[in-house]
Amino acid sequence: MIKVAFCDDDMSVLGELKGLLGRYCVKHRQKIEHAVFCSSMDLLAEIERGIRYDILFLDVILPNENGIHIAKEIRQYDSVVKIIFLTSSSEFAVQSYAVDAYFYQMKPIREENFFRLMDSAISQCRKERQHSLILRCKSGITRIELEKLEYCEVLGRTLLFYMENGQVWEGTGSMDKLSGQLAQYENFIRPHRSFLVNMEYIRKISYKAVTMENQAEIPIPHGKCCEVKNLYLAFAFDRKQVFIS
Repeated sequence: MIKVAFCDDDMSVLGELKGLLGRYCVKHRQKIEHAVFCSSMDLLAEIERGIRYDILFLDVILPNENGIHIAKEIRQYDSVVKIIFLTSSSEFAVQSYAVDAYFYQMKPIREENFFRLMDSAISQCRKERQHSLILRCKSGITRIELEKLEYCEVLGRTLLFYMENGQVWEGTGSMDKLSGQLAQYENFIRPHRSFLVNMEYIRKISYKAVTMENQAEIPIPHGKCCEVKNLYLAFAFDRKQVFIS
């Protein structure tokens, strides 16, 4: 279920937003959880406790605080939430991009604009959920795009996610569970019990290891080389890649 939060120090604005959301839910015949905050400190306290929202409507001008600064603090815990700034001035529009804002909406917000924003943000949330993993790591919550994930490694109960840009995300869990979650994606194989590999990033396969684009070598257990090669060749064939024999 989609979760939405509203944060504004003006109770009348919060009332309008709740009304808009109610009409949106009726029109689209869906349930959306929502929370209302008139204090940015209360919002931050919830996020620090681990509460997560899919969409956040955040006022730019708050008592003793700038909404942009609040968003920067939120991003330390959550890189996923769609932040939609609400304001009566375009003064901070450029700054909003520094915190990866989804949209910068001028007040008052009309029903058609609210509905359009909700349609767009919800569609994006659902699309990202289909092709990504939500990872709870030391720095907070982050979304990992599967197409940018080169391979995963498990060390004890620690899962390491190696991304195409060289970044490594660290989480907890089991490789068996992760492998099951990604079974629906045909580009992932498990050449070794401790590794899960995205075949899009394979450079070479030898009898003892899979060499990735970043030069990492993933070991292949004795007797499993043919299976790994066949899976990779079938994957490449489906993508109509060129073969030279």
